[in-house]
Amino acid sequence: MSLAPWLVGHADRVRYLLDTQRTDGCWGPPGGYALVPTLSAAEALLTVLRSPSPVNTPDLVRAADRALHGLTVLLDDPAPLPDTPAVDLIVPALVDSLNQHLDHLAGSPAVPSGWLGRRLRPPRGMTRERLDAVRRLVAAGAPVPDKLWHALEVLPDLARSASGVAPLFPGTVGASPAATAAWLGTPHRPDGRQALAHLEETVRRYGGPVPCATPITVFERAWVTATLAKAGIHVAASPGLVESLTATLGPAGTPTGPGLPADADTTAVTLFALSKIGIPVSPDCLFHFETGDGFCTWPGEDGFSVTTNAHVLDALGQHAAVHHKPEHRYRVAVDRLVTALQERQEADGSWSDRWHASRFYATACCVTALAEVGPSPLVSASLAAAADWVLATQRTDGSWGNWDGTTEETAYAVQILIASGRRSPAVIDAVRRGHAHLRQDDGRDGPALWHDKDLYQPVRIVSAAVLAAQHQAHALMDALPEGA
Repeated sequence: MSLAPWLVGHADRVRYLLDTQRTDGCWGPPGGYALVPTLSAAEALLTVLRSPSPVNTPDLVRAADRALHGLTVLLDDPAPLPDTPAVDLIVPALVDSLNQHLDHLAGSPAVPSGWLGRRLRPPRGMTRERLDAVRRLVAAGAPVPDKLWHALEVLPDLARSASGVAPLFPGTVGASPAATAAWLGTPHRPDGRQALAHLEETVRRYGGPVPCATPITVFERAWVTATLAKAGIHVAASPGLVESLTATLGPAGTPTGPGLPADADTTAVTLFALSKIGIPVSPDCLFHFETGDGFCTWPGEDGFSVTTNAHVLDALGQHAAVHHKPEHRYRVAVDRLVTALQERQEADGSWSDRWHASRFYATACCVTALAEVGPSPLVSASLAAAADWVLATQRTDGSWGNWDGTTEETAYAVQILIASGRRSPAVIDAVRRGHAHLRQDDGRDGPALWHDKDLYQPVRIVSAAVLAAQHQAHALMDALPEGA
């Protein structure tokens, strides 16, 4: 909103922010997940207040004042921030921008006197070091790495001239409306007509506000296909589906969407999905992401993703199932991945990951991948521990969830119990109760749980997970002896 006040729907975006602010002054999910959306919303409101003729000024001032109080709490919270993409760039950049706005507005009769001299500080332990390094890189005219395109809005004064950056079909920069607006800079940019049209279409689709990422077609189709096929639901290898999954698949893998770098997570799920629908493709490109610890999501990644490694295990395991006698390096990689996942299992039996807010998603990815490896005492122990954790965390209404019971997380919990192989009365009862909860809705109205710059919900993927769990639970119930 602050980068493109000229974009159609500006007033609707202002109203959206005013209407969705929480009573504590923040926006977004609980805890540390609220920091980035609250910084972003507060910065947008102060930008509007600094405009030549702001509308609803009293409402804007009240909302911004509540936001600043909420940010004081969030920025002082000693708890570690969620590991969301580019958080170490976005937070310092927004803090800087907010401080500049406060300096400009200080002393204005339209704002509270308490804003005079007010300064925000990044959370303890977070520095400007990486943001400053990126600024130097872009200012020097060096090509911007693909993975930074997605957060190009952290450099609003440099984005328009960033070397090597250009929109890709259908007009997106880094699969991000914010990054696209930062690159565009003005509706009159001569080479920006496709990007402007893309932003305008996105605004029309969502009625003013825009999502944090779009489009992510390969990611959506790969996850939906893989989820359904893994559950035993037939997915036809239609020409359109195959074309969409293979169009960008090359020696370095495939990206989630236009303007993003190829990553091992999307590549692995795409390879698994293609093999499951009868179009096997060599997984050699995955070794481009191999590291000493396992497989990185992309070269140079900070940290380790258990779900990426679980999906690579899926792809390599499926390759072995198709070829029966896979090459030695595939067998070695599978053994390394099993070890890597088991070493990262929490003491309570769960896993957590950097791409999803819920441990039920991460645990489902790891359990379903390990369950396909084949019987071994160590794998069986991991699956049993995960099942015990799921049994211990079911809610009284039959659901599971991180903050509250959700249909999405209940689907993952049911998948974990079924994949664990245990068929005890406790497991059967938990699956039956979970299945009853799943029949109530398809999960589309649940909370956003997937990590991007903000949390988001890929509704088709969530619906596929719910459908898959319903199918598996129904099959399990049908297979039980009479009266069980």
